[in-house]
Amino acid sequence: MSIHKFINMDRLTINMIANFFGRGWSALMGIVFIPLYINFMGIESYGLVGFFTTLQAVFAILNLGLSTTLNRELARFSVTAEKSQAMRDLVRTLEVVYWGLALSIGALVVGLSPFLARSWVNADTLPAEVTQKSLLLMGLVMAFQLPMDFYSGGLLGLQKQILYNVLNVAWSTLRFAGAAMALHFISPTIITFFEWQIMVSIISTGLMATALWRSLPPSDQRAKFRISAWNSVSRFAMGISGISITVLFLAQLDKIILSKILSLEFFGYYTLAWTVANGLTIITGSVFTAMFPVFSQHVASANTEELKRLYHRGCQLVSVLILPAAILVAFFAKDLLGIWIRDSSTVTNTYPLVRLLIIGTALNSLMNLPYALQLAYSWTSLVFYTNIISIIILVPALVVTTLYFGGIGAASVWIALNSGYVLIQVHIMHRRLLRGGQWRWYFEDVGYPMTATLSVISLGHFLIRDRMPFSILLVNLTILFAFALMSAVFAAPQIRAWFLSAIERWIKVFCKNLGKAI
Repeated sequence: MSIHKFINMDRLTINMIANFFGRGWSALMGIVFIPLYINFMGIESYGLVGFFTTLQAVFAILNLGLSTTLNRELARFSVTAEKSQAMRDLVRTLEVVYWGLALSIGALVVGLSPFLARSWVNADTLPAEVTQKSLLLMGLVMAFQLPMDFYSGGLLGLQKQILYNVLNVAWSTLRFAGAAMALHFISPTIITFFEWQIMVSIISTGLMATALWRSLPPSDQRAKFRISAWNSVSRFAMGISGISITVLFLAQLDKIILSKILSLEFFGYYTLAWTVANGLTIITGSVFTAMFPVFSQHVASANTEELKRLYHRGCQLVSVLILPAAILVAFFAKDLLGIWIRDSSTVTNTYPLVRLLIIGTALNSLMNLPYALQLAYSWTSLVFYTNIISIIILVPALVVTTLYFGGIGAASVWIALNSGYVLIQVHIMHRRLLRGGQWRWYFEDVGYPMTATLSVISLGHFLIRDRMPFSILLVNLTILFAFALMSAVFAAPQIRAWFLSAIERWIKVFCKNLGKAI
């Protein structure tokens, strides 16, 4: 292996570890503090937090895909010499556009807050003025928080992922732990929660912006807004925006409908279930974040063989990390929620949703790197048109099942949607990119780890008894997860080879050091 490849591989590994730590820390903050939020504010107020999350997802489509665009373009520029001024001009151009969009979105939510409070959100015990003020504060949070995604995309494209994750850890700690302290020491109200989020968003976005600008290569000229810079990326950005709009319909319509037809209490249960299922995005997001810029670099330099090897290794890694966690939660959702929440009513209303949502999210996660490969090649039309067809077919089904069966119906459609992606989109993609790779993806990258994991956890579910103390149950589930993870590792060819090679290297180093000590 050449020195150049070794350096890239080492950077990729370090970036992935940093992403796992940063995203894992953020997830840990949520796991620890969400029960406290519910305890301080009540499940109805937590339903407003879920509605805020939905609003963020809805209005994020208006950012025109600029964060992903910046990520890709800075990664491509990084393999080309003497592009410092072009990089800085691009950041300035997209920054101006993004801030304009973010402030407009914030103003729109503020303006809609009376209507949403009066005609959309179904609060039983919260006063109307509290609900309206909370919605107004949501708009202000979004105005200052959305640009942080833009600056994050730039840092990730430059592969400053350690710096990004240091800042992300600080932001997550302030956001979650700080909010809990504010609720405890200031006032246990939803108003205090959102006022804290505004302050944290302003500080965090400012730090992320400073980090990006200081990470860009220096130039003799000041960065300028240039129409030519916008024109050079607008087609790709619009493609990402089109995908985002269709994803909104497919991934957020259930929450939009449920926020209308359910009380805030039951919408809070659905939000909690989505929080658990979305924990998988910590894993997939970490791998995507590390690999997407590298994919883009290999495409820019036409290094197809290295790209192919890295793609399949990454897909196998996603399967190994995703499937044991998802299948374990699907089998033991009620037990795990009982250990975490310790409230029988919340567990009873949430665990059936968790089982369904995490299966759909696992299937969606498997599509993460195929999607990254398409973006690296600037191919946005496949996902866009697939989503359009899915909207035509599945949205009516989503509306009907949600209206008649509530969260269970919506979660079932989520599974159907992502099953279609796995069965159809991967096959179509590999007819154009890395041709013939679809069977390797279905069998080696996904099928082998899935079969091994299902076998181990199914046996564990048969052996582990109900109604045992939480401490013993947690130990048993931890052991079962470890066995499932190792079975997935040995079932995935590239991950197995990497793991055995790493073990061999560690043994050699240990024996060498032991020999010196003796």
